[in-house]
Amino acid sequence: MPAYILTGAPGSGKTAILRQLEIDGHTVVEEAATDVIALQQALGRPEPWREPGFADRVLDLQRKRQLAAQAITRDVVFVDRSPVCTLALCRYLDVTAPPHLSDEIERMTAERWYEPTAFFVRHQGFIQATAARRISFEDSLAFEKVHETAYREVGFDLIDVPAAPLPVRVAAVQQSADRLDRQP
Repeated sequence: MPAYILTGAPGSGKTAILRQLEIDGHTVVEEAATDVIALQQALGRPEPWREPGFADRVLDLQRKRQLAAQAITRDVVFVDRSPVCTLALCRYLDVTAPPHLSDEIERMTAERWYEPTAFFVRHQGFIQATAARRISFEDSLAFEKVHETAYREVGFDLIDVPAAPLPVRVAAVQQSADRLDRQP
């Protein structure tokens, strides 16, 4: 099962790309952090990303979703974020990464959970705040750099998905994935 990661700064458009890929018939794996944040906020915790165990909850949910996708298909899967994003989040928030995060990243690379090429969705020049996304555009640019550095350190090749209308971005991802899948 080829699994391609979509990564990038918050608000860059990853989820919109993922929605279109899903509508186009691809299996997708949802990003976990937003759902962990939404649940914790519903439980009365306004900034759960500042609480101990947040990264663990994100990592655990992401892994469950990845394993569920592997169980249902052998076709191409597009994944909104990965454990490397959890590492980038810890670095950005200046919090200690969960002890098992580095083990998880080593396991995912050794077992080739993902293709060695990830799609790096670039910012669109603005950011829309949500209950879970309270980051300024300037801070999102700094976070984008942290993400890019983390992926390169782990050994991923990155394909830039520049700002463009959604159909153009989706076509670029699909065409690149098709080309990569045809390589020997």
